[in-house]
Amino acid sequence: MGLDLEAKSRLGDVLILKNIITEEILSEALERQAQEGTYGRKLGNILVSDFGIDHHEVFSTLAEIFAFRSISIEPSKLESNKIKHARDILNKINDNVRKELLFNNILPFQLLMGARSTLIVLTCDVTNKVIEKIAQQTEFKRYEVIYCPIKVLEELIQLISPQKNEFLELLNEVDTSSLVEEEDHSQVDSDAAIDEEMNKSLLVNLFEGCLMEAVRRRASDIHIIPYKKKGVDFHFRIDSKLQLWHRQDNTQPEAMAAVVKDRSTGIDRFERATAQDGFAQRVIDGHLIRFRVSIIPITSEEFERNFESIVIRVIDDRNVVTDLKALGFQEKAEADFLKALSHSKGMVLVTGPTGSGKSTTLMAALFHVADPSKNILTCEDPVEYMIKAARQIKISSKLSFDGAIRAILRHDPDIVLVGEIRDAKTAEIAVKLSNTGHLTLSTLHTNDAPATVSRLFKMGIEPFLLANVISIIIAQRLIRKLCPECKRPISKRNYEQALAVGLTQEDLDSGKCFEPGPGCKKCNQGYKGRTNICEALYFSPEVKSAILQNQSDIDEDQIRKIAESQGMLSMRVSGLYRIREGITSVEEIIYSASDD
Repeated sequence: MGLDLEAKSRLGDVLILKNIITEEILSEALERQAQEGTYGRKLGNILVSDFGIDHHEVFSTLAEIFAFRSISIEPSKLESNKIKHARDILNKINDNVRKELLFNNILPFQLLMGARSTLIVLTCDVTNKVIEKIAQQTEFKRYEVIYCPIKVLEELIQLISPQKNEFLELLNEVDTSSLVEEEDHSQVDSDAAIDEEMNKSLLVNLFEGCLMEAVRRRASDIHIIPYKKKGVDFHFRIDSKLQLWHRQDNTQPEAMAAVVKDRSTGIDRFERATAQDGFAQRVIDGHLIRFRVSIIPITSEEFERNFESIVIRVIDDRNVVTDLKALGFQEKAEADFLKALSHSKGMVLVTGPTGSGKSTTLMAALFHVADPSKNILTCEDPVEYMIKAARQIKISSKLSFDGAIRAILRHDPDIVLVGEIRDAKTAEIAVKLSNTGHLTLSTLHTNDAPATVSRLFKMGIEPFLLANVISIIIAQRLIRKLCPECKRPISKRNYEQALAVGLTQEDLDSGKCFEPGPGCKKCNQGYKGRTNICEALYFSPEVKSAILQNQSDIDEDQIRKIAESQGMLSMRVSGLYRIREGITSVEEIIYSASDD
């Protein structure tokens, strides 16, 4: 399948003509492509992943340039005989080749019979060289490539060749009614009893299947908790909400906890009276996924039982946002954030409660400033995502978090990421780093931006240092996005609540403000995905002056008034904009910005 190189170079020009991208975006994307070298990503992939350009708009344009046909299919209306026909084709292809094709969203779909039979191949990227393996490694030597939008293609692949979870398939073959045969729980804590139950492969399959499903459903966390006397509940946190994934009856919670410990690293299986942290890693669907395991002892009605709560953080590097623009900050906040990151020194702080996306924002900021000419050092405990452009310090029993931060000062840094300002000592060192000419990024647990200034002051940081060291403070929350397929205009019975939160009657009459629908196969109870709301406190000369004037205390209200007069949105107002844009619901903003 020969590709016209001259046509290939036209992609950027055509996208500009169609107003899909700007010349500035193309220039920056080409620069990144040049930096990545011969084996780097293609232009289309850079535009989609780094700049948030719609996949279909980019790759349908590419298909047009190369004169490939396009196809429009509704997977839900696909006839059963066509599904069977596609499955029969896939069954004729070697397992390894089939997996590689489907992983790359390449679907052998239909065989057109005739004098020379032709295989119809659907793909969302007509330039993908994996397509060539069809002629090289299958019986189908003649084929036609047809462009298909990625969303449609993913649905077709799931319909024709759904991903299997072999662990859960094995689980379904087991009779679970015999897992707990005796009611005498006084012996359940004995190692022999736990070993006996652990050795039943069902529990191992359940745990491994749970890890696989969590990754595929893009869950951020797994919660494994005892259910009554002889059951275990598995919850997934998806789009910030916990959902019950599975309840395993007739299973001793102690045995399930022992399986998790046994299949994790850094955890003592026989220790049940103290909190423990460990980790695990698995290759799932061809990707190395890491899991951070946290275990704490909990009480129950049966005080003699040693129940434990288990929470597992899913760390999938594919979910790292590398383009700051893809975070979806509102215009003024994004402009101020980029301005702060352009400085060679100063402190950038991202604040908010646990689960508010602070780490995601910092990672995107770090990728934005990453440059081969700069020495980037990070101090995190624990390290979650691997960053190729940075040297990530490994915390251990011999090198504490505080010791690592102090060591950074002697390691000639240009840019430093301190995972979290935990106390006065950490704050002091982070400020010293910023004050000695380094761009320093970090997080803090506070509710809003002005309160962060007050918190640092109470930690012992002098006002003149606060005013001259900090460049910007971003306080953020993550909110769920409404499902575009089933969302509906706010109903009149909810008008009173909408008006109370700050919407106007004109907003409601516009038909552009929505509430969650009944839920559909593409969403979770009316929501799909998340975005942020935030207040970005940029340290303008006026804000700095206000801080310097307050030598005995920090006047948060004064700082807020100055910042809002200069365009800063409060958390609540930021949320109102999201509602007016049709992105989220009134309920989400009330929940997320209730303290504003």
